[in-house]
Amino acid sequence: MPERVADERAVIGELVGSRAAAWDVAGELPLDVLRKLGSQGLLCAQVPTTYGGPGLSSRDNGELTAHAGSLCSSLRSVMTSQGIVAWTIQRFGDRSQRRTFLAELTSGKLTAVGFSEPGAGSDLAAMRTRIRPDGDGFVVDGEKKWVTGTRYADFVLIVGRHGEGAAAAIVPVDTPGVHIELVPHPMGCRAAGHANIRLDNVRLRASHVLGGGGQPLSMLFTTALSYGRMSIAWGCVGILRACLDAASTHVRHRRQGDVALADHQLVRGHLAEMFIAEQVSLRACEHASRCWDSASPDMGVMAVLAKHVSAGHAARGAATAVQLLGSAGAEDGHVVARAFRDAKLMELIEGSNEICRLILADHALSTSGRHTTPDESEAGGRTRG
Repeated sequence: MPERVADERAVIGELVGSRAAAWDVAGELPLDVLRKLGSQGLLCAQVPTTYGGPGLSSRDNGELTAHAGSLCSSLRSVMTSQGIVAWTIQRFGDRSQRRTFLAELTSGKLTAVGFSEPGAGSDLAAMRTRIRPDGDGFVVDGEKKWVTGTRYADFVLIVGRHGEGAAAAIVPVDTPGVHIELVPHPMGCRAAGHANIRLDNVRLRASHVLGGGGQPLSMLFTTALSYGRMSIAWGCVGILRACLDAASTHVRHRRQGDVALADHQLVRGHLAEMFIAEQVSLRACEHASRCWDSASPDMGVMAVLAKHVSAGHAARGAATAVQLLGSAGAEDGHVVARAFRDAKLMELIEGSNEICRLILADHALSTSGRHTTPDESEAGGRTRG
């Protein structure tokens, strides 16, 4: 692990410490912790140094995200949101917008991103939010659901329709017409500041619509979500590591009669499966990050694969950890109790399991015949001969 990443992990570890359980029970992250992490660029660590960020690769940022995920999935969720916004600005903002907004995100300002709507999740055609030109600016109208990080945000990135295409608008939360309603009792990532947002005739300067708008909706949506899927996938590796550590520690010390739980074959089988899950998820994430860092044409679908694999393993691994700890792991705020709730949400957000499988099936169909096994090649050669 590069020395710089180790230092940044240490910063996150020091700020979180053992407080994640209390944050989860209270349903709130300390704003000063988020500001400190934001001012060091650690909430969006792939932002280039040109704009004040650490400029980490996807691989190094992944390990940083996994570490945060092992400590507090609510914090990792805020990191994911901040990273999505930063990545979207990098890809679609003009030079002035990149210089202005990325500098804000690496100096302590906080943000969130609104995709989903009451009647539109993965169904882009159902999106109703509108971002339309009006005089020398724009007007935004619509609703967004379950916008992670809104509780702490200075501004939110709103994705909506713009004529025949789409646009992403930077909306300060104190703009007239912005109405925020916190999600009162979320099942998972309780402290991540989820909220629903209503935008009524919200007027923005032209400089707050990235690139002036007009991007294809599918491209804007997929570009932003690819970053989110990568972040979630690495966060799930962190969840698995936390669960494996908690379960291993418990079964070494908890005794059933005169025998430690760790000496029971069924218990050891559970631990082996959790270790396999962490390693498989890690390798999927590493491969996806290599694709990302090399700008491979497959980086989007590999992000989907990593997210699908890691989220599924995290949900099953967290359930196994609760099973092994029994009542000890059923206490509110306990690391495996948090993981059990948090990991299930990871199977839903940024593309549910079912949506991920559809994307992967489409990819398989589009690439069928690209790869030929050695046996098939030899058989074909013999037939032609």
